Amino acid sequence: MKRNANLCAALAASLIAALPLSALAQTQAASTTMANELAPTDKVFVQAASSAGSTEIDAAKLATKQSQDKDVKNFAHHMMIDHTKLTMQLKMAAPHGVTVPKDNSDPAVLDSLKSLHGKEFDAAYIQKVGVQGHEEAVKAFQTEIDQGQNADLKKAAQKALPTIQQHLKMAQDLAAKKGVQ
Repeated sequence: MKRNANLCAALAASLIAALPLSALAQTQAASTTMANELAPTDKVFVQAASSAGSTEIDAAKLATKQSQDKDVKNFAHHMMIDHTKLTMQLKMAAPHGVTVPKDNSDPAVLDSLKSLHGKEFDAAYIQKVGVQGHEEAVKAFQTEIDQGQNADLKKAAQKALPTIQQHLKMAQDLAAKKGVQ
């Protein structure tokens, strides 16, 4: 009986000691286990790709509510579908022990859109999320392809880059059609 009590106490102590580490791991983007450390370039890529994807999805949800323009809504719907798929591909490519953040949208981008409606929303959404967001994503994916150390992440970036580039082209075309600078 005393042995079981000692064993329970030791188990509880080790769980309590591990709590801060697990909480820290959940809050850090691209956290790793000691056995599976990612290179800095790969960590930056995981953070940037997951943030870009989350921001695209959340901004597209806003667009479905706050835009009255059929073209903007169609673009937003396309972004929700594709970026959800891209997020899943990133999670599948991440090495065991690496946490891919799932809800790490850029609050500055989303906050700048929340109070806008109609054509004012459309212009900001197209410019900030559609064009600028995809320009930044293309750079992040290209950097991973050129400088990344993890083969699976590099391969995922290579597979996703054409889709991101297509999104940028779509956003640029939409901006031109709607007269957005």
